[in-house]
Amino acid sequence: MTDTMQVVQHSEHTLKTALISKNPVLVSQYEKLTVGEQRLMNEAFQPTSELFRPITVYSQSDWITSHPEAPQDFEKFFSDPYRKAPTPEKNNIYIHLPSHGSLGNSRVISEEYVKWLKGYCEAFFYGLTVKFLEPVSISATKCSFRKKKPEDAFCVVGITMIDLYPRDSWNFVFGQASLTEGVGIFSFARYGKDFHSSCYKGTVTKAQRTSSSEYPIFDNYYIPEITSVLLLRSCKTLTREIGHIFGLRHSDRRPLNLCPICLRKLQCALGFDIVERYKCSEPRKDMPLQLP
Repeated sequence: MTDTMQVVQHSEHTLKTALISKNPVLVSQYEKLTVGEQRLMNEAFQPTSELFRPITVYSQSDWITSHPEAPQDFEKFFSDPYRKAPTPEKNNIYIHLPSHGSLGNSRVISEEYVKWLKGYCEAFFYGLTVKFLEPVSISATKCSFRKKKPEDAFCVVGITMIDLYPRDSWNFVFGQASLTEGVGIFSFARYGKDFHSSCYKGTVTKAQRTSSSEYPIFDNYYIPEITSVLLLRSCKTLTREIGHIFGLRHSDRRPLNLCPICLRKLQCALGFDIVERYKCSEPRKDMPLQLP
């Protein structure tokens, strides 16, 4: 325990307003949920609920403290004119992997890791299908390469083990996504346990401009060990950034499960049965990956 640790817990009135709204149209929508769905969502108003626990802020460096943002309740989400939702014609999430198996310390582990990402993503965004695009090497892209989105794609996201930063004034980002374009890129480089050691080959000692012909130096330059920590963190990053494409803003010190308000936002966008989504997220016997 530390002196800065605190529990963020809102009143029942505040939670009901954020989740259900006072807008008669949105109240009516909430009342159309099934009895089972309403019973589940109403757990948000129970102080001792095991399903929706309050947020714990452990230090001043936590996201909720260091990056203050205006809260986004369900009504603000629903009224956002720019938010996107899948359609019957565009209901697939495409994941673009790097080539040469650079997501794992062996081909078998890499394939199992990818299965976990796919399974978790499909359970999280219940009702959508996750597909993989053919890998393309970094040298082939030359950083100006654009891949055409498949016609049935709701969004296309790329995964890399190369550290990312959008501009020189930034240290790094774990990922970025565009709501309007339906695309995103996510780096899992810093989730590998060797990132800050000499095993990491992506470090340069002298700043230099790299021509497009030199991009092959990035191909297969870092092969991390796939651990349960890397898997947990990459699942969080992947679903959080794809959530931005749906119009969900940052959530506070995010666990794997959605808070009730973000759960309703996602249910509004996808139209799934909330109870069925929870059933789908139960561990699957066909995914026996064992991680250290």
